[in-house]
Amino acid sequence: MAAMAAEEEEYEAVLCVKPAVHVYRVPPRASNRGYRAAEWQLDQPAWSGRLRITAKGKIAYIKLEDKTSGELFAQAPVEQFPGIAVESVTDSSRYFVIRIEDGNGRRAFIGVGFVDRGDAFDFNVALQDHFKWVRQQSELAKQAENPDQGPKLDLGFKEGQTIKLNIANMKKKEGTAGNTRPRPAGPGGLSLLPPPPGGKSSAPVCPSGERPSSLSVPAQLPGTPITGVWSYSNDCEAL
Repeated sequence: MAAMAAEEEEYEAVLCVKPAVHVYRVPPRASNRGYRAAEWQLDQPAWSGRLRITAKGKIAYIKLEDKTSGELFAQAPVEQFPGIAVESVTDSSRYFVIRIEDGNGRRAFIGVGFVDRGDAFDFNVALQDHFKWVRQQSELAKQAENPDQGPKLDLGFKEGQTIKLNIANMKKKEGTAGNTRPRPAGPGGLSLLPPPPGGKSSAPVCPSGERPSSLSVPAQLPGTPITGVWSYSNDCEAL
Protein backbone atom coordinates (compact mmCIF):
# COMPACT_ATOMS: atom_id res chain seq x y z
CA MET A 1 0.00 0.00 0.00
CA ALA A 2 2.87 2.38 0.81
CA ALA A 3 4.50 1.78 -2.59
CA MET A 4 1.19 2.45 -4.38
CA ALA A 5 0.72 5.66 -2.45
CA ALA A 6 4.25 6.78 -3.35
CA GLU A 7 3.58 6.14 -7.04
CA GLU A 8 0.37 8.17 -6.88
CA GLU A 9 2.24 11.07 -5.31
CA GLU A 10 4.80 11.19 -8.15
CA TYR A 11 4.09 14.01 -10.54
CA GLU A 12 4.74 14.11 -14.26
CA ALA A 13 7.42 16.57 -15.32
CA VAL A 14 7.75 17.89 -18.87
CA LEU A 15 11.33 17.58 -20.11
CA CYS A 16 11.05 18.62 -23.74
CA VAL A 17 8.43 19.79 -26.27
CA LYS A 18 8.95 19.89 -30.04
CA PRO A 19 6.10 21.16 -32.23
CA ALA A 20 7.05 19.42 -35.50
CA VAL A 21 7.93 15.73 -35.83
CA HIS A 22 7.29 13.08 -38.48
CA VAL A 23 6.61 9.37 -37.97
CA TYR A 24 7.71 6.70 -40.47
CA ARG A 25 7.12 3.00 -40.92
CA VAL A 26 10.29 1.08 -40.25
CA PRO A 27 11.01 -2.07 -42.29
CA PRO A 28 12.22 -5.10 -40.34
CA ARG A 29 15.92 -4.98 -39.60
CA ALA A 30 17.67 -7.72 -41.57
CA SER A 31 20.87 -7.69 -39.53
CA ASN A 32 22.47 -6.07 -36.51
CA ARG A 33 24.09 -3.32 -38.55
CA GLY A 34 21.58 -0.72 -37.35
CA TYR A 35 18.70 1.24 -38.83
CA ARG A 36 19.06 3.52 -41.85
CA ALA A 37 16.71 6.46 -42.36
CA ALA A 38 17.30 6.35 -46.11
CA GLU A 39 15.16 3.18 -46.26
CA TRP A 40 12.05 4.83 -44.77
CA GLN A 41 10.57 6.78 -47.69
CA LEU A 42 11.24 10.10 -45.98
CA ASP A 43 9.05 12.03 -48.42
CA GLN A 44 5.97 10.08 -47.28
CA PRO A 45 5.64 10.26 -43.48
CA ALA A 46 2.89 8.10 -41.94
CA TRP A 47 1.95 10.79 -39.38
CA SER A 48 3.00 14.31 -38.36
CA GLY A 49 2.40 16.09 -35.08
CA ARG A 50 3.94 17.21 -31.79
CA LEU A 51 6.43 15.38 -29.55
CA ARG A 52 6.66 15.72 -25.78
CA ILE A 53 9.05 14.03 -23.37
CA THR A 54 7.73 13.68 -19.83
CA ALA A 55 9.09 11.93 -16.75
CA LYS A 56 7.34 10.27 -13.86
CA GLY A 57 9.79 8.98 -11.30
CA LYS A 58 12.63 7.17 -13.02
CA ILE A 59 10.75 6.46 -16.27
CA ALA A 60 10.63 8.87 -19.21
CA TYR A 61 7.82 8.86 -21.76
CA ILE A 62 8.05 9.93 -25.39
CA LYS A 63 4.57 11.06 -26.37
CA LEU A 64 3.38 11.75 -29.91
CA GLU A 65 0.35 14.06 -29.84
CA ASP A 66 -1.89 15.95 -32.23
CA LYS A 67 -0.72 19.53 -32.71
CA THR A 68 -4.16 21.05 -32.26
CA SER A 69 -6.14 18.86 -29.88
CA GLY A 70 -3.26 17.27 -27.96
CA GLU A 71 -4.77 13.82 -28.47
CA LEU A 72 -2.26 11.04 -27.85
CA PHE A 73 -1.20 9.16 -30.97
CA ALA A 74 1.40 6.85 -29.38
CA GLN A 75 3.86 6.79 -26.52
CA ALA A 76 7.14 5.03 -25.77
CA PRO A 77 8.15 4.36 -22.15
CA VAL A 78 11.92 4.67 -21.69
CA GLU A 79 13.47 2.96 -18.69
CA GLN A 80 17.11 3.46 -19.70
CA PHE A 81 19.02 5.48 -22.25
CA PRO A 82 20.73 4.58 -24.44
CA GLY A 83 18.76 1.35 -24.79
CA ILE A 84 16.36 -0.62 -26.93
CA ALA A 85 13.52 1.86 -26.41
CA VAL A 86 15.36 4.63 -28.30
CA GLU A 87 17.99 4.00 -30.98
CA SER A 88 19.76 6.38 -33.32
CA VAL A 89 20.03 5.60 -37.01
CA THR A 90 23.41 5.11 -38.61
CA ASP A 91 23.09 7.61 -41.46
CA SER A 92 21.61 10.76 -39.84
CA SER A 93 21.45 12.66 -36.55
CA ARG A 94 17.82 13.80 -37.09
CA TYR A 95 16.14 10.39 -37.04
CA PHE A 96 15.54 7.82 -34.31
CA VAL A 97 13.74 4.51 -33.86
CA ILE A 98 11.50 4.30 -30.79
CA ARG A 99 9.54 1.39 -29.33
CA ILE A 100 5.93 2.35 -28.68
CA GLU A 101 3.53 0.46 -26.37
CA ASP A 102 -0.25 0.51 -26.15
CA GLY A 103 -0.51 -0.45 -22.48
CA ASN A 104 -1.80 -3.96 -23.26
CA GLY A 105 1.57 -5.54 -23.88
CA ARG A 106 1.70 -4.83 -27.62
CA ARG A 107 4.81 -3.13 -28.95
CA ALA A 108 5.98 -1.78 -32.28
CA PHE A 109 9.03 0.05 -33.63
CA ILE A 110 8.49 3.27 -35.56
CA GLY A 111 10.81 5.91 -37.02
CA VAL A 112 10.76 9.47 -35.73
CA GLY A 113 12.33 12.37 -37.59
CA PHE A 114 12.83 16.05 -36.76
CA VAL A 115 12.71 18.84 -39.31
CA ASP A 116 15.43 20.82 -37.52
CA ARG A 117 18.74 19.33 -36.41
CA GLY A 118 18.63 21.42 -33.23
CA ASP A 119 15.34 19.77 -32.23
CA ALA A 120 16.95 16.36 -32.58
CA PHE A 121 19.83 17.53 -30.38
CA ASP A 122 17.43 18.78 -27.69
CA PHE A 123 15.54 15.48 -27.80
CA ASN A 124 18.76 13.55 -27.21
CA VAL A 125 20.00 15.84 -24.43
CA ALA A 126 16.66 15.77 -22.57
CA LEU A 127 16.87 11.98 -22.29
CA GLN A 128 20.54 12.06 -21.30
CA ASP A 129 19.95 14.60 -18.53
CA HIS A 130 17.01 12.67 -17.11
CA PHE A 131 18.86 9.38 -16.80
CA LYS A 132 21.94 11.14 -15.45
CA TRP A 133 19.68 12.43 -12.67
CA VAL A 134 18.31 8.89 -12.14
CA ARG A 135 21.84 7.53 -11.67
CA GLN A 136 22.71 10.30 -9.22
CA GLN A 137 19.59 9.60 -7.17
CA SER A 138 20.43 5.91 -7.04
CA GLU A 139 23.95 6.65 -5.79
CA LEU A 140 22.64 8.99 -3.10
CA ALA A 141 20.14 6.37 -1.96
CA LYS A 142 22.88 3.75 -1.67
CA GLN A 143 25.08 6.10 0.35
CA ALA A 144 22.18 6.92 2.68
CA GLU A 145 21.53 3.21 3.31
CA ASN A 146 25.22 2.40 3.91
CA PRO A 147 26.96 5.55 5.16
CA ASP A 148 29.93 3.54 6.52
CA GLN A 149 30.82 2.27 3.05
CA GLY A 150 31.67 5.69 1.69
CA PRO A 151 35.27 6.82 1.16
CA LYS A 152 37.12 7.70 4.38
CA LEU A 153 40.02 10.08 4.88
CA ASP A 154 43.11 8.12 6.00
CA LEU A 155 45.70 10.34 7.70
CA GLY A 156 47.88 7.48 9.02
CA PHE A 157 51.34 6.60 7.75
CA LYS A 158 51.54 3.84 5.20
CA GLU A 159 53.91 0.93 5.73
CA GLY A 160 57.47 2.08 5.04
CA GLN A 161 56.50 5.75 4.82
CA THR A 162 58.84 8.16 6.66
CA ILE A 163 58.93 11.86 7.43
CA LYS A 164 62.08 14.03 7.35
CA LEU A 165 62.81 16.94 9.71
CA ASN A 166 65.69 19.37 9.05
CA ILE A 167 67.17 19.56 12.57
CA ALA A 168 70.35 21.37 11.40
CA ASN A 169 68.46 24.49 10.36
CA MET A 170 66.53 24.50 13.63
CA LYS A 171 69.77 24.34 15.69
CA LYS A 172 71.32 27.08 13.56
CA LYS A 173 68.39 29.40 14.19
CA GLU A 174 68.47 28.68 17.92
CA GLY A 175 72.24 29.43 18.07
CA THR A 176 71.82 32.70 16.20
CA ALA A 177 69.13 33.80 18.59
CA GLY A 178 71.34 32.91 21.60
CA ASN A 179 74.32 35.07 20.50
CA THR A 180 72.53 38.34 21.18
CA ARG A 181 74.18 40.06 24.13
CA PRO A 182 72.06 42.09 26.55
CA ARG A 183 73.08 45.69 27.05
CA PRO A 184 74.68 46.49 30.42
CA ALA A 185 72.37 48.22 32.83
CA GLY A 186 73.42 51.37 34.62
CA PRO A 187 72.25 52.81 37.90
CA GLY A 188 68.50 52.72 38.20
CA GLY A 189 68.16 49.91 35.61
CA LEU A 190 68.82 52.15 32.57
CA SER A 191 70.65 50.68 29.60
CA LEU A 192 74.00 52.26 28.75
CA LEU A 193 74.92 52.79 25.10
CA PRO A 194 78.39 51.58 24.04
CA PRO A 195 81.10 54.25 23.37
CA PRO A 196 81.44 55.50 19.79
CA PRO A 197 83.85 53.52 17.63
CA GLY A 198 87.45 54.76 17.33
CA GLY A 199 87.54 56.63 20.60
CA LYS A 200 86.77 56.58 24.30
CA SER A 201 84.39 58.67 26.27
CA SER A 202 86.07 61.62 28.01
CA ALA A 203 83.37 61.87 30.63
CA PRO A 204 84.69 61.35 34.15
CA VAL A 205 83.64 58.32 36.10
CA CYS A 206 82.04 59.45 39.30
CA PRO A 207 81.33 57.31 42.35
CA SER A 208 77.89 55.92 42.76
CA GLY A 209 75.45 58.60 43.82
CA GLU A 210 77.40 61.51 42.23
CA ARG A 211 77.33 63.26 38.86
CA PRO A 212 79.68 65.54 36.90
CA SER A 213 79.46 69.02 38.22
CA SER A 214 79.36 70.87 34.88
CA LEU A 215 80.28 70.93 31.24
CA SER A 216 82.77 73.44 29.92
CA VAL A 217 81.55 75.24 26.83
CA PRO A 218 83.99 76.97 24.50
CA ALA A 219 83.72 80.70 24.21
CA GLN A 220 81.81 82.00 21.21
CA LEU A 221 81.84 85.46 19.78
CA PRO A 222 78.64 86.85 18.27
CA GLY A 223 78.31 85.89 14.63
CA THR A 224 81.10 83.31 14.72
CA PRO A 225 80.68 79.52 14.58
CA ILE A 226 81.69 77.26 17.43
CA THR A 227 85.21 76.02 16.79
CA GLY A 228 85.98 74.37 20.05
CA VAL A 229 84.78 71.06 21.48
CA TRP A 230 82.71 70.20 24.45
CA SER A 231 84.59 68.89 27.49
CA TYR A 232 83.65 67.51 30.87
CA SER A 233 84.78 68.97 34.17
CA ASN A 234 86.83 66.69 36.37
CA ASP A 235 84.82 67.58 39.45
CA CYS A 236 81.88 65.55 40.72
CA GLU A 237 79.14 66.67 43.02
CA ALA A 238 76.79 64.74 45.20
CA LEU A 239 73.19 64.15 43.94
